[in-house]
Amino acid sequence: MSASLFHGAALPGGPAWSGPDVAQIPDAVVKLRWTDQPYRWHVNTGQEVFAVLAGRVAMHLREDGAERVVTLGPGDVLHLPAGAEHVARPQGPACLLVVEQAGSD
Repeated sequence: MSASLFHGAALPGGPAWSGPDVAQIPDAVVKLRWTDQPYRWHVNTGQEVFAVLAGRVAMHLREDGAERVVTLGPGDVLHLPAGAEHVARPQGPACLLVVEQAGSD
């Protein structure tokens, strides 16, 4: 299973409060974070939803032996399945919303 990217600014029109369900995460913790430094390569034991509120973040992913980079801006949401190896590298200061399984790295 690979990561899924949602562009908040590109949601289609429709009834109010409509849009995609991103993930169902049991025993989730919601974190509001700011950073101007990269995290570290890691693998979460559960799913992770990573939303950029302000700034830009280059999310590096290792999938099937290859590395790819997804650049996220304000309003972008990335769903990472359990076991996805990744590192977030902000491009300057960034404000983030992270939702992940409690106790996950």
